[in-house]
Amino acid sequence: MAEQPVDKKSFKKLGTRHKARRRAVDLLFEAEARDVDPADLLDERVDLATRDQAVAPVHAYTHTLVEGVADDLDRVDGTIESYLKDWELSRLPAVDRAILRIAVWELFHANDVPPVVAVDEAVELAKELSTDDSPSFVNGVLGQVVLVAPQVRAAAAATRASRPEADA
Repeated sequence: MAEQPVDKKSFKKLGTRHKARRRAVDLLFEAEARDVDPADLLDERVDLATRDQAVAPVHAYTHTLVEGVADDLDRVDGTIESYLKDWELSRLPAVDRAILRIAVWELFHANDVPPVVAVDEAVELAKELSTDDSPSFVNGVLGQVVLVAPQVRAAAAATRASRPEADA
């Protein structure tokens, strides 16, 4: 692929959160390929980075994403699968699964990430890491998830708000 000229989008790609998302995709992809728990792999990488200065430290947002996806994997996967047309989650390329998992988790849980940013970042990652068809596929699935994300966030907030009352 020919190198593209530097523009505002190129600078965006170099952002800290973008790099954190990309590393989270890498970790989720590797965890699935090795059939290990993503949170355990994350802990292993954090430990390695503290022992070996040649290994880049794990960004806090990468940590948030990997742990968040690992903790909510069943709901995230169920959501993705419900919007696949004539596909099964297991048949998608593993990198697309990782990208979609991160984006869906952000749409449901990352209150500081506008939905359009979560979708745009996922599409950018698909452009960088996956097949030519993946960006439009990822965009199509996430375009449907965006529609239900506000209700999911509201339900989660209501559940959190009711917990202290239940414990009292």
